[in-house]
Amino acid sequence: MSIREEILGQANKAKKAARKLANVSTELKDRALEKIAERLVNSMDLIISENKKDLEAGKRNGLSRAMLDRLELNPDRIKGMAEGLRELVKLKDPVGDVSQMWKRPNGLQIGKMHVPLGVIGIIYESRPNVTIDAAGLCLKAGNAVILRGGSEAINSNKVLTKIAAEALIDAGLPEGSVQLIQTTDREAVSVLFELNDYLDVLIPRGGAGLINRVVNESKVPVIQTGVGNCHIYVDSSAELQMALDIVFNAKTSRPAVCNAAETLLVHKDKAKEFLPKLYRLFNENNVELRGCQKALEIVPELKEAEESDWSTEYLDYILAVRVVDSFEEALDHISTYSTMHSEAIITNDYTRSQRFLQEVDAATVYVNASTRFTDGNQFGLGAEIGISNQKLHTRGPMGLNELTTIKYIVYGQGQIRE
Repeated sequence: MSIREEILGQANKAKKAARKLANVSTELKDRALEKIAERLVNSMDLIISENKKDLEAGKRNGLSRAMLDRLELNPDRIKGMAEGLRELVKLKDPVGDVSQMWKRPNGLQIGKMHVPLGVIGIIYESRPNVTIDAAGLCLKAGNAVILRGGSEAINSNKVLTKIAAEALIDAGLPEGSVQLIQTTDREAVSVLFELNDYLDVLIPRGGAGLINRVVNESKVPVIQTGVGNCHIYVDSSAELQMALDIVFNAKTSRPAVCNAAETLLVHKDKAKEFLPKLYRLFNENNVELRGCQKALEIVPELKEAEESDWSTEYLDYILAVRVVDSFEEALDHISTYSTMHSEAIITNDYTRSQRFLQEVDAATVYVNASTRFTDGNQFGLGAEIGISNQKLHTRGPMGLNELTTIKYIVYGQGQIRE
């Protein structure tokens, strides 16, 4: 069987499953989520064993330590995946919710009902926890899902999908609700691009190269997520210890994720005091700083930044640093290089904080907090499918509500249009 034939078979199963999932009770969906969570914990040794194969291959292929961290599954992360599913159980099911209802002069009652998107295709890289996050979210929102993970996590993704699919069938949900494309051949992605008769939406989650390819080539509607060239601006009124703590957390807690900070902007009035402290802290923790000429004059040990550094999502222990002369210059820099993901200001100036919130065009904008909070779980949404940095059909962390659409429902008593 060719790759195309195999994927078409999966897509057909998913479309049939989606029709049934749209009418499944919340209780049944929640029971299925509990079963997946239970099987994850009970299968921990098997999952870690399969994940170890991916980690060993990653080391042979020269993956950075940040990317290896992104790939690793350990007991705590597996328990966290299970807990994420149980948190989904606690959340309100959006499917069937009628958010508005009104009556027309002719007696028609018209409402907006939340319904599943249908069949969702997700193309993602590196992080195998996305497999379970996506399966759980799509299920709770009544969608079937076809997953296509990266080759670096193929063994992890296979075992996780098998666990989820078996748990769903055991709970009484239709076969084909959650499927993984088993091949790592790039042709599989091209086939997905053409399945507009089967897929209702395609969501890429990964680096700029992957996302650009999906956006440019897919015939299936795309929700764009993932690329995070995130900035932190330390204003002239910033409290320096707070700024130091936030920048360190935003860069080093998990550098290979899309909400990690990639560029630091520092007002000139704070730079002489702040940058030496920043350099000492980051140097002690093996984080490379790449600075502009003004930053190099204050800390000559910095590596000189190039123009490309301002637009780079490193996903590594590297941070670009630029000294700016004014708040306006910081806003201009962010406007020029931002990927509209997450941006932060550290300031004690209320007026500037409000201007920053209003004028910075991004899915999430922070005042005096780390960009690392851009996450569905941290926002109280449960797990998320990704961070949408576009404006249609949704923006920001994509939780349950963002995986539904609406249909108009109309009640009549025999009305006809004149």
